[in-house]
Amino acid sequence: MVDAVSCETCHDTHSTPTNRHDMPSADRLVILDRDGVINRDSDHYIKSLDEFIPYPSAIEAIARLTHSGWTVAVATNQSGIARGYYDQDTLDTMHRRLHDLVRQADGEIAHIAVCPHGPNDGCDCRKPLPGLLHEIRDVLGLSALEGAWMVGDSLRDLQAGEKLGCHSVLVRTGKGDRTLAKGEGLDQAHVFADLATFVDWLLATQ
Repeated sequence: MVDAVSCETCHDTHSTPTNRHDMPSADRLVILDRDGVINRDSDHYIKSLDEFIPYPSAIEAIARLTHSGWTVAVATNQSGIARGYYDQDTLDTMHRRLHDLVRQADGEIAHIAVCPHGPNDGCDCRKPLPGLLHEIRDVLGLSALEGAWMVGDSLRDLQAGEKLGCHSVLVRTGKGDRTLAKGEGLDQAHVFADLATFVDWLLATQ
């Protein structure tokens, strides 16, 4: 049995624990996967700042959530670090760019939780395990995440959220169409074309 690697090694140095309106609550929290949801994904990993290309509509969608009093956080597996494809400094540079773009749109990302481990490292934070979401919960000072929204393009994103009582949202960008075509484990999932379309629906109905 492999000892679990603590999620204390997963970190982000560019975090704002609260949004501009009030203290976070789980029922006003949206947790996003990164690659394929916020930015273009690649089967060869996003290894540099040049390869990190956010969808403009996703940046705008995050800002619209902020304006409407929602808290936005990100939970992202980044095994490219463990595989040696890029280092922590490169990842931090990408996330500074992401924060800057969102702030330029007058939005805010409260926290980015990162798992840098590989699939065989025995950590407790690599999705579909819920360690990254535990980190977000703790950073935001929440007692639970039940009722939050977990948005991803893969089944493991949704499974991580469902373990903690989050609503599941599959977007068809990134690997989303492939995930949808498999049709496995999506009974509880809401499906949308992209993050912007989900935010349109969320702000109109919640």
